[in-house]
Amino acid sequence: MNDAPLMPKATAVWLVENTSLSFDQIAAFCKLHPLEVKGIADGEVAAGIKGHDPITSGQLTREEIAAGEKDPEHHLQLAHSKVRLPEIKRARGPRYTPLSRRQDRPNAILWLLRNHPELKDAQIMRLVGTTKTTLQAIRNRTHWNSAALTPMDPVTLGLCSQMDLDFEVNRAAKERVPVEEDRKQTLVPAEITTAPHAEEGREGEVFAQKPAPAARDEDEDIDVESVFSKPKA
Repeated sequence: MNDAPLMPKATAVWLVENTSLSFDQIAAFCKLHPLEVKGIADGEVAAGIKGHDPITSGQLTREEIAAGEKDPEHHLQLAHSKVRLPEIKRARGPRYTPLSRRQDRPNAILWLLRNHPELKDAQIMRLVGTTKTTLQAIRNRTHWNSAALTPMDPVTLGLCSQMDLDFEVNRAAKERVPVEEDRKQTLVPAEITTAPHAEEGREGEVFAQKPAPAARDEDEDIDVESVFSKPKA
């Protein structure tokens, strides 16, 4: 099956209200569940959603709707636009900022400096389309309007998208991850710590050599009576 149309629920609302297509046909075309389409017809689902005409938007033709109304087994086909739009290539360098938004750039720069100090100057310049001179002036509080600046989110101002901001923040965070030094003590190999030292009192000796117990003389007399004697009451 083809992809779902734009605004599938709004399209389903329009098809329910303006055509005699079955719930299964509308559900298959809008990528919805048939019970959800039935709920739209009963007014229980998508309440308050204005119907979207797929014919006006070029997603469905009148002939396709008529074919579906005649044959309940017919699957509606999404109409594709015959006009091919050129692929948008992201240009390098500072972002172009419309004239109506340029007065908000200092506020956006101040917001980025306060909330994301990990960003580099080049990243801030890419996000809001500013210059190095303006950025340094706001950072050093030498900007002509520093007293009246208010930190404002550049995404809210429309200077950049949330995806671009998250990408630059994540990129800066990865570059600032410090390399942890290995401060853990290295254990001395067992061959060194357990080896007997020739010199007594040698520095670095870990285990003191305990004197070996004296061997018992096998010929030592054993008092048999004391061993097998009954303990006194």
